[in-house]
Amino acid sequence: MEFLFADWLGTPAWFWLAFITLVIALTAFDLGVLNKEDKEMGISESLRLSALYIGIAMAFGAWVWAAKGGEAGLQYYTGFFIEKALSIDNIFVISLIFATFAIPPRYQYRALLWGIVAVIVLRGIMIAGGAALVTEYEWLLYVFAAFLVFTGIKMLFAGDKPMDVAGNPVVKWLSRHIPITNELHGEKFFVRVPDSKTGKLVLAATPLFLALVVINLADLVFAVDSVPAIFAITTDTFIVYTSNIMAILGLRALYFALSAMVHRFHYLKYALALVLVFIGSKIFVADFILGGDKFPPLVSLGVTVGLIAGGIIWSLVKTREEEAAAQP
Repeated sequence: MEFLFADWLGTPAWFWLAFITLVIALTAFDLGVLNKEDKEMGISESLRLSALYIGIAMAFGAWVWAAKGGEAGLQYYTGFFIEKALSIDNIFVISLIFATFAIPPRYQYRALLWGIVAVIVLRGIMIAGGAALVTEYEWLLYVFAAFLVFTGIKMLFAGDKPMDVAGNPVVKWLSRHIPITNELHGEKFFVRVPDSKTGKLVLAATPLFLALVVINLADLVFAVDSVPAIFAITTDTFIVYTSNIMAILGLRALYFALSAMVHRFHYLKYALALVLVFIGSKIFVADFILGGDKFPPLVSLGVTVGLIAGGIIWSLVKTREEEAAAQP
């Protein structure tokens, strides 16, 4: 039993096993109980399920606080709220992907679920790689911080450029190299269909599989922002990974509630841009102004939550005024 208490990436192994067990249990519950049959999830069900996932994430944060200390707990909550807020932009992109491939709502949930499973693995690889690099080259934190500040400023002044899903190079490459059906085959990602030339049955991908691939590619793009953001808060690999994954686990439930009203969060991106600028700049403030002292975690959490909450409220008020003004 000694291995349970062995240090693994700065945290006892049993911490990791407990978290992995929780993720597996939630995923099995989601796939085996909530999603036994394909059906369209309503907004009320989506909100209830989202509240459940957020409650579990908050309770897990309380456990981190009790087991690893208040500073680690504050860092976990800061990372969780940042990733949760960034996921709203992710929801807009996912909605566009499903619309492009004409995926009906009753099949979207299963694609999202398997997409989340892939994300858990991909984020783990990215975070493990980032942790190894930061441990070996600590100056990379300044690179991450500068990147966040640059990204935040760019977001503040960037226009609304739609994502070209159909023109995605990976989609084009897959279309040239593997057979793809023109229509959906229920919830299946692959089916056997007659070859157009030989008439023999061949394995072909469905549009649902293409949507799944593009969703994971989109998450990799979003991870370029979110992973450096959490590393700018803490280099504790356990906090980095768990805060990211706990925020992502509830994404598929939150999607169905927000996809119908994602336009109401149009101005949230400006708040997220300010969050990225703040998280990136606080590293330079801590090292060059505070003389190497840590930036107060409670202040970091307060500013992050305040900016995100302000962005959500401003978006809801502003878009409501715009809709009212557009009425004849």
